[in-house]
Amino acid sequence: MSRKVFAISITLILLLALFTPALAITYGQPDGNAHPNVGSMVLQIPDTGLFQMCSGTLISENVFLTASHCTVGLDSIVEENPGAQVLVTFDPTISEGGTFYTGVWHTNPNYNNYQGQYGSADPGDVAVIVLDEAPTGITPAQLPEAGLLDELKAEHLLKDTLFTAVGYGTVRETNRTGFQAILDNLDRNWVDQEFLSLTDSWLTMSMNLATSNGGTCYGDSGGPHFIHLNGAETNIVASITVTGDAPCKATDKTYRMDTGSARSFLSNYVDLP
Repeated sequence: MSRKVFAISITLILLLALFTPALAITYGQPDGNAHPNVGSMVLQIPDTGLFQMCSGTLISENVFLTASHCTVGLDSIVEENPGAQVLVTFDPTISEGGTFYTGVWHTNPNYNNYQGQYGSADPGDVAVIVLDEAPTGITPAQLPEAGLLDELKAEHLLKDTLFTAVGYGTVRETNRTGFQAILDNLDRNWVDQEFLSLTDSWLTMSMNLATSNGGTCYGDSGGPHFIHLNGAETNIVASITVTGDAPCKATDKTYRMDTGSARSFLSNYVDLP
């Protein structure tokens, strides 16, 4: 199935542009069932079809972690398009015959739309969708302990730490050319990436194909970056996709989940480690 959005109103197009500035998996691989707790936010519009919006992770029995820039405009979109639904699926491939879950989205009241343009400023860009029904057969991912990334940096371990990005966004298979190389996608994909830098709110990683890294692109917003510890990937969501360079070729700027700010919001919905 292709994404059919030809009947979407101008208002919807503008709102989607506002809350999907971030990055799909570039230079990655099909995920299959490797990360079943990673899902996609899907907009369903009657007589139009499905639209892949953002990615996210099941972090408790019925709590779906994503980004606030993915949820902040949803009320307006639903009001503007009668009968529209925001759904979550954990299927490896989004399809009209797939399994979808409804829920209530909660945008962080401290979300401020900074998204990286103000250096290390905290964007508050974390949100959840509390699902009406708990998905069966899916083991939730974990959140990190407070200050995990700071501890690894102090121990001089973070510079050699790998992360695995997972999401449903658009894909890039070559670093040649610009936006024309970004391809549509409905599959869950994954890729490994290396550490670049850490600030109080942000974890930045390499997407440089020349160094065997990949990253995220449009539609991966809210998706997880699973940290590797002791040489192996864990199910700990160290950060979530928020932004990066526009052509999805160089850097991946993600919002940390181990900070006091992120944990303060998430503590309203899940038990924290």
